[in-house]
Amino acid sequence: MTDERYSRLAAEHLPTDLAERWTALLRPCIRLRRVADGEQAVATLGGEPELPAGAVWPEWPGHGLLSFIASVRCAVLPRAGLTTAFPQDGTLLFFYFDGQDDNADDGSFVSPYDPETWAGAQVLYVPGDTPVFRAETPPELEPYPHVELAAGVEESAPDLGLPQVREALLGDGRHWPDLRETPARLRPFLRAFRRLRTRIDHQIGGHAVPVQGPVEYEIANAALGSVHSWGTPVLDREAERWVLLAQFDSDSDAKMMWGDTGALYWLIRPEHLATHRFDQVRLTVQC
Repeated sequence: MTDERYSRLAAEHLPTDLAERWTALLRPCIRLRRVADGEQAVATLGGEPELPAGAVWPEWPGHGLLSFIASVRCAVLPRAGLTTAFPQDGTLLFFYFDGQDDNADDGSFVSPYDPETWAGAQVLYVPGDTPVFRAETPPELEPYPHVELAAGVEESAPDLGLPQVREALLGDGRHWPDLRETPARLRPFLRAFRRLRTRIDHQIGGHAVPVQGPVEYEIANAALGSVHSWGTPVLDREAERWVLLAQFDSDSDAKMMWGDTGALYWLIRPEHLATHRFDQVRLTVQC
C-alpha cells in the first residue's frame, strides 16, 4: 500500500477503539492518473477501442451508439489494489450514451432507476487470449481524445453515510446527527475527513468517492425497484451488496464533462465480478 492517509487520519483523530473499527472498513483501490515519463500505461481514456473480431459497436437500441469512455488492461494493474475476484487478464472496455447519436431526439439519459435505459451504459470484458482489432469510431460519434493513465495503489474509505460506517462510529444504524449534536470525540475526525476527501479522480475498485451522497444507495434503490430513505434496513442491506468496479471523473485532457464536472460510477455485485458477468454492471452519474 503506497498511500495510507485514511489510516493516519483515524490514528490522529479517533479514540483507539473507533480507529480500529474505522480502519477495518478501508479497502485498497487503484487510482489512475496521467502517465509521466517512463511510467507504464495501464488504462486509457477515449481514443478508439480494441474490439473482438466480429464484434459490433455497442449501442442503445432505439436511441443510438454509445461513446467509448475508457479501457483498462487487467493484467498490468497492481494486484495489491484489487480484490481476488477482479480479472487477472484481458481488458475492460467502458461505453456510455452521451447523447452524441440520439436517434430518439428526446434528450435520453441513462438512469439506474429505469431498466429501459440500462443498455445506455455497457462494460465489455475481452479475455486476454481473444483476437482483437482497433475499431474505428462510427461517423455518428466524435471520439474523446486519447489519454494514457498510470496506476497507484491507495487506501479508499467508505462514505460516511453508509451503514457500516454508522455502525462502526455511532454504534447503530441511525443517521448522522447535526455536527453540533455529534459526539465530541468524533468531531475532529469528521472535519478532517471532509477536508481530506476532496478529489474524485479516476479509480478502479475500492470504495467510491461520490460527488453527492453514497452511490451505493442510488444503485440499491434501483435494484429494489422503489425508493427507500437512507437508514432503512432493506436499503442498507441492498447497498452492502454492491461494490465499485470503476469511476471516471470529468477530465479536461480527455474533454470529458459529465454534467457539471461530475463523474460516472459503475457498480457490480461481488458474485458477478467473480464470474465476469459484466452485463450485470449498473451505472449512476453524479454531478
